Order: sequence, then structure tokens, then C-alpha cells
Amino acid sequence: MALCLANSLLARRDFIPYDQLVRYKWWYRFGYMSSTGQCFDIGAATSQSLREFERRQKIFSKEKCLPLNKMDQLSDEKFLEEFDTYCSEEDVAGNGALMRLAPVPLFFYRNKYAAIEFSGRSGQITHGDKKAYDACRFYGALIIAALRGFKKEQILAKNFYSAHRHWFGEEPLHKEIQEIAEGSFKKKGGYKKGIRGKGYIVKALEAALWAFWSDKNSFEKGALAAVNLGDDTDTTAAIYGQLAGAYYGYKNLPKHWLEHVYAHKFLKTLGKWIAYEGEQWESKMRHSFTNK
Repeated sequence: MALCLANSLLARRDFIPYDQLVRYKWWYRFGYMSSTGQCFDIGAATSQSLREFERRQKIFSKEKCLPLNKMDQLSDEKFLEEFDTYCSEEDVAGNGALMRLAPVPLFFYRNKYAAIEFSGRSGQITHGDKKAYDACRFYGALIIAALRGFKKEQILAKNFYSAHRHWFGEEPLHKEIQEIAEGSFKKKGGYKKGIRGKGYIVKALEAALWAFWSDKNSFEKGALAAVNLGDDTDTTAAIYGQLAGAYYGYKNLPKHWLEHVYAHKFLKTLGKWIAYEGEQWESKMRHSFTNK
């Protein structure tokens, strides 16, 4: 799904939730951007939201007299504004919203306010709970900080959120996310002290941050620590890898792992392309603002 999100940002050169859902649907139904050519291990919340999206597409096509087989190519701004892309129930707080996040802060990090808000929305379209929205906003902010060259102790400081409160706009973080922001993950005992890689987004966020905090400046050690927490191992490691990858950089990833990553050269190019298009987007926004 991260690749679907990345491709949406590149194809539309902007943050378009409708297009993101279309590509998630393609992955779900046809294996779009999957390394195996098919969808596998999709979460219940995500699949339910995508089915709801399909249902809304059918209703919208009838109401607007639009061909159903053209709905995936919907590009009219008026229609995109009218279509409700928040396809989740309000109490859905699974970790699937967080594991696909990285393309958003990578694309928009030059504009931290937009990057954080879009990070939240990127999760909210399939996971409607405020905790999911805020977990994505906070983690997006940490990735932004890493991309901007913050030191690790600054990223993980208990006052990071309060010191950068203005990044987050008027909406404060949910209490449970704020507790994590203030350092609840800093438990030397890790698993023994209750750190778990669960499907609940709050626990998943805490687990990924614990792995980053305790990785002894080694991506490999952190990824293994995340997996060894058990439960939803792949998601915890994926969440860890987004922040750790942004912080350590490609050159510091384990080479013996990179050799076994499917299409790793394509993925490296994709990352550079996202950064480039993000720079173009920011330049366009600045130019538009200057000319007002």
C-alpha cells in the first residue's frame, strides 16, 4: 500500500485521497504494485473501507450520471470535492494506517504543516479513529524531523511535541498519542515491560518507537528488535523502518538485506522521484502564494 500511495503522489503530483483509494482498490482486487502480483495479508479494517469505497463509487456514478467503468479515472475537481473519501467507521484504530505512511512526509517534508496534516488524512481514509489520525500525524512529524537533519535525541525528546506544537495546527494530539510523544516507549525492559507489536495503532506506534530508541544506532538491530516483539511482526518492523530509514539513510541500510529486496533498484529510484516531485510541489505552492 505504501507503493500505491507513492504512485498516487507521483501520478497526481499532489495529495488526492480519491486517487489513493483507487490504487488501494487496484492492489486489493488485482495485485497492483504487489511484489507477488496479488494482494496478501490485507487487514480487516482496510478491506472493509475499500469495499465501502467501491459501494460509494457505484452510488456516485448513478447520482452524477457517470459511467461506472470511468470512476477510477475521476479527475474533475468539483466531483473530487463532493466525493466522501473517509470510508472507515469512526472507531477503527488498526495499525494499517501507519505502516504505509512514509511517502507522504517524504513528498511534503519541505512544508511541515502540509506534511503533518496530509500524514493524518492519509491514514484517516481507511482508519477513522482520531487515534489513527494523530498517530500518523505524530509519526509523520518525526519522519519530517529526520529528513530535516534533526539528531536522534531531538527526535525522541519527551518535549518534541510541545516544542513543535505549532507544526500540528489547532488540533491537539489524542491523549494516548501524546503519552507516547512524551516518552512512554522508553522502557529498557522492552517486551518484559509491556512493549508489544499489536494491531492496535497506539501499541504499534509505541513498539516502533521503542525499537528506534533502543537500536544502538543500527537499522538491522532495530528491525530485528521490532520483529522479536512478536504479534504483528511485519507491521511493527515496517513502521520502525520508515523512521529509521529516514534517519539512517539508504547508505546505512544492511547491504546483505538490500540484495534480497525485490526490485530494490526500482524502489531506490522511486524514493528519489518522490523527493523530486515534492520539491516541485513546494516550489509551485510558494510561487502561487507569492502571486496572490
